Amino acid sequence: MTINEPDVAPSRIATLDVIRGVAVMGILIMNIVAFAMPEPAYGNPAAYGGHRGADLTAWAFNFIFIDGKMRGLFSFLFGASMLLVIDRATAKGENPAQVHFSRMFWLFLFGEAHLILLWWGDILNHYALIGCIAWFFRTLPPYKLVAIAIMLIVVELWMVGGMAYDAHNAVAAIQMAHPSAEALRRHQDFQNSFGMPSASWLRDDLSLHRGPYAALLADSFKKAFPSTGNSLLFVGAETLGYILLGMACLKSGMLTGAWSSTAYRRWIAIGFGVGVPISIALACYIAGSGFALFPVVLGGVTLPTLVRPLMIIGWACLIVLLARRGGALGTRIGAAGRMAFSNYLGTTILCTTLFYGFGFGLYGRLSRAELYLVVFAVWALMLLWSKPWLEHFRYGPLEWLWRSLARLRFQPMRGAALAAD
Repeated sequence: MTINEPDVAPSRIATLDVIRGVAVMGILIMNIVAFAMPEPAYGNPAAYGGHRGADLTAWAFNFIFIDGKMRGLFSFLFGASMLLVIDRATAKGENPAQVHFSRMFWLFLFGEAHLILLWWGDILNHYALIGCIAWFFRTLPPYKLVAIAIMLIVVELWMVGGMAYDAHNAVAAIQMAHPSAEALRRHQDFQNSFGMPSASWLRDDLSLHRGPYAALLADSFKKAFPSTGNSLLFVGAETLGYILLGMACLKSGMLTGAWSSTAYRRWIAIGFGVGVPISIALACYIAGSGFALFPVVLGGVTLPTLVRPLMIIGWACLIVLLARRGGALGTRIGAAGRMAFSNYLGTTILCTTLFYGFGFGLYGRLSRAELYLVVFAVWALMLLWSKPWLEHFRYGPLEWLWRSLARLRFQPMRGAALAAD
């Protein structure tokens, strides 16, 4: 990766919007399972929703190309956008620290509200906390940001490696002649998270999500604080690493489209050339085990940490090259990216209404493959509404609200979106 550091342009960078649009659309490919099925189905298709035929194909494709990559791409963009906001605040004579930390404060509150009121899979509160830490790295040159990011990813590997070690021990403990009650409980806890949940656990989960909103709300209140802390502990290092890589990619010119086509193609070849074969091998290992607990944790959680950053860079470079071609589709994806906050939370409202008991109650009723009909429909809505909205308003509705709260004054809303906003 080149380490030259051009000046960050004050005008809006179209490639960032397109990448962000792909990320907010792509992240739904994985999140749809978390909306529609019990949690362990997210990483283990044998847990629920089908793991043969079209369902197995859907899992394998997502595992190889999507799982963790779109979240990582979103993190890259978060780091890049953070730098742009700081740069623009400075250029306007505003206090950049005040602008940044005010944005993170309100983003955290949005995230907590999202987590408690709507859906357990929120990432906004996590980004807000990590964004506060990332502030202190903003002035570093790209090569230092990359070096620190690599160290953070190694820390993440150590963390998730410990999880695989614990899973191995949990499996080994119940294979003894007379496993203790604690060993059985520990093993079942792992199964309920990554393996084959017990029938009673599944029954309770289905009942909760198909039931009244009041029960869901009470459960969310109980789990909200531990969930926020666990995210910070278990994926905080990786998230910070990706945000720093995003900063480095912006400063190096990669995310702005400043690299040569040859450089982009080189990193596409490296990212996918290394990541795809290893991911295929891991998918075969997991599926070949019959989706047993330890292979799912080792092959699905721990080892992908090593290759995921390269595939995220490969995805970013591929999107930048495609964005150079322009076209109607690219314009609409860029508009969806410009309204990523509204589209992300809007997706939650649509999907929870469709799947949860306070809406249409389809939770647990569609197979894994069938869920992608919903994904395509939501994508269509994102592409259809984002561009017309921005032809009449400067910001998406939630982008406007966030911006107004962070600056403690109403921002101008009417009028087509401006290039530098």
